[in-house]
Amino acid sequence: MSAMRAGPQPPSADAVPTTWTTGSTEVFRTGTWRSALPRHLQAPSPCREACPVNGDIAEWIALARAGDWRGAWTVLTRHNPFPAVAGRICHHPCESACNRAAYDEALSICGLERFVGDEALAQGWTFDAPPAARASHVAVVGGGPAGLSAAFQLRRRGWRVSLYEAASALGGLMRHGIPSYRLARTVLDAEIARIVALGVEVHLQAPLAGPAALQSLRQAHDAVFLATGAARPRRLHGVPGLRYDGRRVLDGAAFLAAATAGRPPPLGHAVVVIGGGSAALDAARSARRAGHAVHVVALEARAQMPAQREEVEEALEEGITLVDAAQLVRVDAAGDRLLLQVRRVDFVPAPGTGAGQVQARADGGFALEADAVLVSIGQDPDLAPFEGIVACTDTLLDCGRDGTTTTPGLWAGGDLASRARFVTEAVGMGKRAALAIHHTLLGSTPALAPFEEVVAAQAIATWYHPPAARRRAARLDAAARLADGAEVQLGLDGTQVRAEAARCFSCGTCIACDNCVIVCPDLAVLRTATGGYAVLTDYCKGCGLCVRECPTGAMRMEEETA
Repeated sequence: MSAMRAGPQPPSADAVPTTWTTGSTEVFRTGTWRSALPRHLQAPSPCREACPVNGDIAEWIALARAGDWRGAWTVLTRHNPFPAVAGRICHHPCESACNRAAYDEALSICGLERFVGDEALAQGWTFDAPPAARASHVAVVGGGPAGLSAAFQLRRRGWRVSLYEAASALGGLMRHGIPSYRLARTVLDAEIARIVALGVEVHLQAPLAGPAALQSLRQAHDAVFLATGAARPRRLHGVPGLRYDGRRVLDGAAFLAAATAGRPPPLGHAVVVIGGGSAALDAARSARRAGHAVHVVALEARAQMPAQREEVEEALEEGITLVDAAQLVRVDAAGDRLLLQVRRVDFVPAPGTGAGQVQARADGGFALEADAVLVSIGQDPDLAPFEGIVACTDTLLDCGRDGTTTTPGLWAGGDLASRARFVTEAVGMGKRAALAIHHTLLGSTPALAPFEEVVAAQAIATWYHPPAARRRAARLDAAARLADGAEVQLGLDGTQVRAEAARCFSCGTCIACDNCVIVCPDLAVLRTATGGYAVLTDYCKGCGLCVRECPTGAMRMEEETA
């Protein structure tokens, strides 16, 4: 068969060659040998499926690899208006799912996202103006990550949005619960301002006072999205001698909010923080920056702690002492100080709940002296404003995946509706609820994308990807970060970003490499006029070589039954 022809030609009677090396092979219709046919596809990458906002990760990384930062930012912000924020604080489940991890090391997706987000802020990029205003009016209650995400998605589709926030500034957990050494306030403020600039009508110091206030909002708006967060600290019960007095025993969240606002209360010299999550580590590191000697007592073993590994490492660098696999069992007064009795335990978590079984170990206990104790074991939402209007399950509002509640016209998301207490999880919930509200107001049904299986690591032709070490961002020296409170993680530079983006397998995305054309022994794969590929069914014998040699897993063999 001639490699130059545009497609199969009908054979003439005298075209049959005497050997395979003479004339044209188009007469040999080897497609009759086939039991399976290769198919080019656009399949979801595992990082996309693991991403809380379902971001088009392979697509924007390909643009970053080409140096198209603006294009990468545009794709990123389809799903998440906070790339610079997420690049700093996301718990990055995408990286845990990355196919590259099975080859050498997972891609630094968060590092790439931070760079693109920071570039957008440096260049002053803004979102396109919304289309002509639609008539319907949506209320968003809560100005944290879920509420701001919903407001963004609704405004960019043209809906009128009024945002009601109880505090004096927008941001929610991002502002009051995450210290500036992890998330610079200039970054947070800039990404929030870009959302508001779309035309969101903001009402600050406007708390939801109760069920009557919620009913009034329902009457004044065509839809209401509830995202009031989880601001009620959980208390540690059943520990003899532990008394919350606001001076020696405090809620960690209250201390963290005060410290983040620049007004940490005096705690004495030695502080013990109870808890193993990100909030506990934030409280401990904030106390360390306030000049205290800090111990963290975590129920979980170090490998089990819900705090991110980087947070634990950075806390240890800063001189915090970690007492893991340990439980506070008693508090005694020791003059002006407290004597904490602690025992060693094994903690067996219950999947998805944060709870679990605690078993005392035989190696006994020990005591810690402290001037103050910060209890940071989680927070729950205040459900009083929804009583009698929205059904609840345990400590959450009863919601579907798209935020629908049991009450027509009301949606909810974020910490009010989920125990997945991560910023990007809240952003994803805000996005899904906004899309549900959008289609409800239009009276339409969202289009369902055709199902494709997630690309597995085995589908990648890794021999086309040379091994390369993951690029790691530098950290500010521990002494320097304790001295001035600057951001700890410094981010990747442009050279590192290009090199890291080049490591991406582009799982499930065709990169137009022509491998399938080149390796086909029957010349049965052709480029089309539109830039894609076509398989000539008369000649493809289903050998699967093109699928095997696809460097991104963007081809799949499918059985033919007809």
